[in-house]
Amino acid sequence: MTISKPIVYIISDSLGETAEFVVRAAASQYNGAGVEFRRIPYVSDQDHLLEVIEEASRYNSLIAYTLVVEDLKVTLEAEAKKRNLPTVDVLGPMMKGVHQLTGYEPRREPGLLHKLDDDYFRKIEAIEFAVKYDDGKDPRGVIYADIVLLGVSRTSKTPLCMYLAHKRIKAANIPLVPEVNPPDELFNLPRGKAVGLTIRPQILNEIRQERLKTLGLVSSADYASLERILKELEYAENIMKRLGCPIIDVSNKAVEETASKVLQIYYRGDNSVK
Repeated sequence: MTISKPIVYIISDSLGETAEFVVRAAASQYNGAGVEFRRIPYVSDQDHLLEVIEEASRYNSLIAYTLVVEDLKVTLEAEAKKRNLPTVDVLGPMMKGVHQLTGYEPRREPGLLHKLDDDYFRKIEAIEFAVKYDDGKDPRGVIYADIVLLGVSRTSKTPLCMYLAHKRIKAANIPLVPEVNPPDELFNLPRGKAVGLTIRPQILNEIRQERLKTLGLVSSADYASLERILKELEYAENIMKRLGCPIIDVSNKAVEETASKVLQIYYRGDNSVK
């Protein structure tokens, strides 16, 4: 007799991403346990729900669900019990806990976590902007950006732009290289819109050497030489001084820490940030 592969049916009246994440996390503790995952999103009526339950009953299966509509939950539990199907209410216990904590009644409205409001769209727009105008690809990004980051290679310009994008800020970045003139648009920016990034030479030297290793290149390349680094940093500093922009030293700083200083400049116009 062939034993069917275990299946977890993940039923949701929204996307079902939350339930799937929890189920996969649990299964990972058993090295996956050979489990198949079947996510069924947007289950919003009794007929659809009954069809899924009937299908699940034909296999060695478990039903995990995130249903906030009470009628659907009651139906699922009752029908699954008739068929001896085990169920797991992924969201229910936490909703009960929040209710006990706050005394508030739940809205029982599917998809609130992923509601596409204006805030969400601003974030997506900022992320797309950061990708489009990364690394000086298009000088027009300087004009349209909320903030423009300047610096030599490996000063965390790109990750900073992506971090700021999640804060709904359109950030562009311009690499400063002695052999390449920065775009003219840069020198017409309002004061405070550009922020320079610098780093201690020895730290940059170590970062670039590691970068070359990951690319399978020799660490003695000019890109990582201390002489070249000093030349680049001097050139970048001169450009930043021409612009009169605030300069942040990113040496040994996490992206979040540097981003906090950039946001301080952006929101408060604090050019004294170091």
